[in-house]
Amino acid sequence: MNSLYSDLQWLPRAPADFSARLKALNDSAAPLGRELQSLAQFGLDLNQLTKLAKVITRRQSENKSLDPLVPFRLAVLSNATIDLLVPALVASAARRGIALEVIQPSYDQVAQEALTPDSKINSSKPDAVLLAIDYHALPLKLSLGDPDASSATVQGVMGYLQALRDGIKTNSNAVCIFQTFAPPVETLFGSLDRALPGTLRSLIDGINRELAAYVLGSGDVLFDLAGLAETVGLADWHDTQLWNMGKFSFSDSLIPLYSDHVARKVAAIRGKSGKVLVLDLDNTVWGGVIGDDGLEGIKIAQGDARGEAHLAVQRMALDLRQRGIVLAVSSKNTDEVARQPFLKHPEMLLKLDHIAVFQANWNDKATNLQAIADELSLGIDSLVFLDDNPAERGLVRKLLPQVSVPELPEDPAYYARTLAAGGYFEAVAFASEDLKRAGFYQDNAKRADLQKQVGGVDAYLASLDMTITFQPFDDAGRARIVQLINKSNQYNLTTRRYTDPEVADAENDLAVFTLQVRLDDIFGNNGMISVVICRPWDSETWEIDTWLMSCRVLGRKVEHMVLREVLKHARAAGVRSLYGTYRPTDRNKLVVEHYAKLGFTKVVEEESGLTRWELTVEGAEPESAPMKVVSQGFAAVHEESLT
Repeated sequence: MNSLYSDLQWLPRAPADFSARLKALNDSAAPLGRELQSLAQFGLDLNQLTKLAKVITRRQSENKSLDPLVPFRLAVLSNATIDLLVPALVASAARRGIALEVIQPSYDQVAQEALTPDSKINSSKPDAVLLAIDYHALPLKLSLGDPDASSATVQGVMGYLQALRDGIKTNSNAVCIFQTFAPPVETLFGSLDRALPGTLRSLIDGINRELAAYVLGSGDVLFDLAGLAETVGLADWHDTQLWNMGKFSFSDSLIPLYSDHVARKVAAIRGKSGKVLVLDLDNTVWGGVIGDDGLEGIKIAQGDARGEAHLAVQRMALDLRQRGIVLAVSSKNTDEVARQPFLKHPEMLLKLDHIAVFQANWNDKATNLQAIADELSLGIDSLVFLDDNPAERGLVRKLLPQVSVPELPEDPAYYARTLAAGGYFEAVAFASEDLKRAGFYQDNAKRADLQKQVGGVDAYLASLDMTITFQPFDDAGRARIVQLINKSNQYNLTTRRYTDPEVADAENDLAVFTLQVRLDDIFGNNGMISVVICRPWDSETWEIDTWLMSCRVLGRKVEHMVLREVLKHARAAGVRSLYGTYRPTDRNKLVVEHYAKLGFTKVVEEESGLTRWELTVEGAEPESAPMKVVSQGFAAVHEESLT
């Protein structure tokens, strides 16, 4: 078995005093979410995960705060025994910043729970349902060499899975997390099993392909369990003795690995995946030390084993950038020296224009990482830091525990694989704008340079030649809308989270006003930068249920222009007042005065810090900004230029 995966070697080993530290937390009455998350960052075995989960579930049962961990209710439907799995899921979710509550129905009641409206699963209204079923639960019938019968079997299984999904959707409106199916090790024909229609391997392969295609369009989530099982080895994944004795669908030694993968999906649903890869340079991006070895002495050449290892890191960084992950550099070095390989080395794959923020100085890495997060207007927990130096990794983990820091092996040949194994950039959906995100942040750096050159804010804004586009929610924008709702933390008034089906419901509800906002300027397309949902409070009032904005466009008066658009539609709908709520979190203090600055009147203030605000529609006239306004897709298309 590959120990990188089975032992979660991208995580540091648990300290000798793990149990003592856990006991000290268990006896405390203070909010301990951050401390529990810190303890979860280690590569814990099943026993340690169970101990950690007991502390978490005890605090949940006593209604004690787990802030800043984000609550999430996960129901698990399985044809197998999952008693050992549940605490491991809870503890692994804490590693990803999630306070997980697991709803576990009776053993092997998958269809009954999914299809019965008042079942334990459906009545608990979970955020997501994990369909943790394996191939034993499927109606599979061998039809050797018969493609028609094989296709009918595959479609029959898909019909069964879709029926489960439809029952859950109808009765609880939860997102379904579908697992692909790990085939058994045993074959009938050997290698021919994969090619011959109607064999068990061929049937399961067909089901997995159909399931992946279905989930891509359904708004649900895919967990490629088959891929994970094949990574560690099917013979190690399937423990026939455990299945025969207790109906365990995979080896108990792999529960920590499985649980970590489920936690990645849950965290990604809540928008808590990494957004930025921060790279150390010496002995990480290239072999050697540029300040000592010079341009000719560093190792990045093809044909050289050490050089190939570091080129693999660069290739992975570029691939991540292509899918929208922002790249940054944090190096203890002189800036001019650190940039030389990017500018002059012929074998370098990474170039300066791939890097959104370049920090090369003699500050400690924690200070530089905080500066990178600030410059990108992202939370510090958006950063993943890759550094070969264990002392630097330890310092960052101690001072910035929210940053993900993979534990790297001594051999750089495994750096790229270890980074990938950690699953820091897990995605549950794909939007075309993801491919442009890295460019958005680099364009922001150009805008910052322009602002230094142009006198005054108004002159600067006018020089950007902006166009703001307003549309209601639609199918084309939904994936990005769901991403923004679940990822935006700083400029987010309520931080309410909605799933793809829930966003679709808002989109199709004629009583609900929705807005997706895009912004263009002379440097390019910023993509979707704001989302608004207004729901009827009563016949004459709209409640602003959700209002969020990308921090990339702060300082451009976009919020004023969004309010102007909302007011226009409110007046057309006969709405007399807007009602907004600010729900404070540890991340959205940026918008505590949002409504006050826009002319709303505070009508409620609670001890928790929650405030409610009201604006009379008639006569409200927010500030304007120098940008062209395009309003499209509504009952009447409106286009005008505001100066």
